Amino acid sequence: QCAARIPEAGALLDLLEKCPEHQEKGAFPVVVFEGLDATGKTTVTQSVKDTLGGVLLRSPPACISHWRTIFDDEPAPIKRAFYAAGNYILASEIAKASTQAPVIIDRYWHSTAAYTIATEINGRVQDLPPVHDEVYQWPEDLLKPDLVLLLTVDPEERVRRLEGRGLEKTKEEAELEANSLFRQRVEESYRRMVNPACQEVDASPSKEEVLNTVLQLIKNHCAL
Repeated sequence: QCAARIPEAGALLDLLEKCPEHQEKGAFPVVVFEGLDATGKTTVTQSVKDTLGGVLLRSPPACISHWRTIFDDEPAPIKRAFYAAGNYILASEIAKASTQAPVIIDRYWHSTAAYTIATEINGRVQDLPPVHDEVYQWPEDLLKPDLVLLLTVDPEERVRRLEGRGLEKTKEEAELEANSLFRQRVEESYRRMVNPACQEVDASPSKEEVLNTVLQLIKNHCAL
């Protein structure tokens, strides 16, 4: 309905329609990294990709990421639809890439769900939908990863890292910084995700230590 006003929406739907309805994962493992900004996802995903000789993909995928700023300024339902569609387009890329090499992903469905839940629900963590609610379930028609790792750091350390970057804040990041309750809702939503659940990794130690921890988890859970 919004395609007449937002031409990019029509192009997005065209890309989505070209994706096969049922995505099958290849023989190589698919590992997703989740977490708030400045928890080390960019560094870790690049290091893991290099170590495993894998392919690094991101959500939203490169073919639509340049439209992100357009949809971020739209009302919540349209913005959400953009990110949800991006996950299904990404699934098509994952299916293809995982026939050739291990696939490392910087954010996937859990990010879309966690931020949506935290935005829709005001108040404290106790006000979130109860544990085992269907909102925490992975969609049945979306290609599943083998492992999802949630990187976490102490809130003060995360802010220090952000300030060290000197980059312009996203709307989400400004909200996370200004509203500790929102941050808590996002992190708790991540923790309640199931099928697959997120495995939490403390990303506070050195890059080398975090990488070693991550590689050990991948070795334990995936056939390499």
